[in-house]
Amino acid sequence: MPGPLSFDELKAQVDGGLVDTVLVCAVDMQGRLMGKRFHAGHFVASAWEETHCCNYLFATDLQMATPEGYESTSWEKGYGDYVMKPDLSTLRPMPWLDGTVMVLCDILDHHTHEEVPHTPRAMLKKQVKRAEAMGFTPMMATELEFFLFEKSYPEIRKSGFRALETLAGYNEDYNIMLTTREEHVLRPVRNHLWAAGIPIENSKGEAETGQEELNIKYAPALDTAEYHTIAKHAIKEIAHQQGHAASFIAKWHEDKVGSSSHVHMSLWEGDKPAFFDEADSLGMSGLMKHYVAGLLKYAPDVTYFLAPYINSYKRFQVGTFAPTRVIWSIDNRTAGFRLCGEGTKGVRIECRVGGSDLNPYLAMAALLAAGLKGIEDKLELEDAYSGDAYSGNASRLPATLRDARRELLQSDMLRAAFGDKVVVHYARAAEVEIEDFNRVVTDYEIARGFEMS
Repeated sequence: MPGPLSFDELKAQVDGGLVDTVLVCAVDMQGRLMGKRFHAGHFVASAWEETHCCNYLFATDLQMATPEGYESTSWEKGYGDYVMKPDLSTLRPMPWLDGTVMVLCDILDHHTHEEVPHTPRAMLKKQVKRAEAMGFTPMMATELEFFLFEKSYPEIRKSGFRALETLAGYNEDYNIMLTTREEHVLRPVRNHLWAAGIPIENSKGEAETGQEELNIKYAPALDTAEYHTIAKHAIKEIAHQQGHAASFIAKWHEDKVGSSSHVHMSLWEGDKPAFFDEADSLGMSGLMKHYVAGLLKYAPDVTYFLAPYINSYKRFQVGTFAPTRVIWSIDNRTAGFRLCGEGTKGVRIECRVGGSDLNPYLAMAALLAAGLKGIEDKLELEDAYSGDAYSGNASRLPATLRDARRELLQSDMLRAAFGDKVVVHYARAAEVEIEDFNRVVTDYEIARGFEMS
């Protein structure tokens, strides 16, 4: 598999006429690639050192509105610049775009040149450094679920997002015949991402009509966040190239199962899995039990980073493989936290709370913060739950964005991990979503009450 490009390799490809465009990208609060397209000649000559962006990129909503209420930036403060500092270790080709490579950037304060603490990459890097200071390497993987639709984004938008039809008309979970019909999208997704240095494992049909899943190999946490972000971006672009739309909204239809993004986690000490103890009946080390206990204790605190929108909470429905309670269990897909690989060196914990709309940097940073706090405080792990977790009596996950925002603001753990200003920044992001939704009159309200109220 091709790997990331070195800067010298990029310069040689530019000199040889193979590359003419460099995407210089930051990952915004919503987990999207934002940035500029540089002529490759200018990038290798000077722009590789730094460029600039408006600081509003990290204080917007999904529609790029600029709401008031953020301390970091405002109309009053004039919406100044941040520095985009390319991390040349992230250079990689974008094979589905001719002559194009990309690089990810750290975001620095324009005056101090220190990393901006509420930017997603900085938040994950801080928790990775915290784990490394404890002697551990966080290893993670995310599963990407999404829906493929018959029409393109422009066609769907012009229709008012109505009469949506998925590319497949049946539940296609593991179904090879049905997924063959979508290979004109998924085959280039797998192959182009592999050529970009993303260690793709497989794609498969998921448990709903027109639903897909892409799986990427376990990797260090920062690499996993990068893989996830680029893969999601590529799926959208490649689907569009084929005349279709791919959507990562958590719940696109009330009668359909939602789309998740499960996060698998473990810690390693050098080349040894720190979560594994062959003497334990499940293969779980004491360290792993503390980590999982932290995930359970602080699940309400971190839910916002796993479910950041009003729509995210429509996914938490009984009998849909999306969890509703703070429970861990052994290879049990009804639980919020599932033990995988029990009894082997591959033992790990899977968080099933997050939807496909999450930002992987934020989700993994929050989960790491919770798990590491569990280790620091040597929290005791309750016994594994057995049976249908939907019918259990354990505490429930926050059921709405308003609930999750309240838990976020009240979290001493997250304030210690990220800083007060970062927590308040994302609480404002949640509040913006709530305010925007509350002013809208929905089709549901009109249909339900127009005549009968």
